Amino acid sequence: MKDLRRYLALKYIQYLVLSSSNAVSTLLGLLGSAYTMILLQSAKVSSKSTAVLISSLAQADILVFLSLVSDMVSGSFGASPAASALARILLTANAHVSCVLLSCVAFEAYLITFLPLESRPLRTVRNARLISRVIWMLVAAECALFLMDDHLRASSSSGLLVQVSSVAAALLRSLSYILGILLRIINVYIYYKIFFSMSPR
Repeated sequence: MKDLRRYLALKYIQYLVLSSSNAVSTLLGLLGSAYTMILLQSAKVSSKSTAVLISSLAQADILVFLSLVSDMVSGSFGASPAASALARILLTANAHVSCVLLSCVAFEAYLITFLPLESRPLRTVRNARLISRVIWMLVAAECALFLMDDHLRASSSSGLLVQVSSVAAALLRSLSYILGILLRIINVYIYYKIFFSMSPR
């Protein structure tokens, strides 16, 4: 559907093109995700693997909403380092989940375009749900490590646990940054291939 394609285009711009989010892109993303979640409940949208991935992508923006609520609450009752850290972690989780899910949608589009019959057994609703759950669990584990590292730093603790946590968090942040760049390159390549394969020769 055209609305879903527009939503995906908005999300690609928000997470894979813009260097950082701003108030306008965040608001448009939240509105687009709310509309998409309603749209996906319609009988007109068939239950396919792509729809499952897009649904999970739209649900990821709930984290942005929770982050905004956390900021508003902490602003009303006085700034709290814990609340600020939580809001930051929620935004990080949203960005990482969204980037990986967008890449999954792009990869599925590549399979549909170039290997439609061969990839059909892989492009199932069950596999899409499994992939979404795995992505959410990995990002949740990542954010749990970041939260633990922030807590240990705030408590001014010292020892082996603090050092291990700090090194692990630093390595994970570096890995996330490199993976983000790689996903951008891969997405550009995939849609470049798809675009030119569909262009009239």
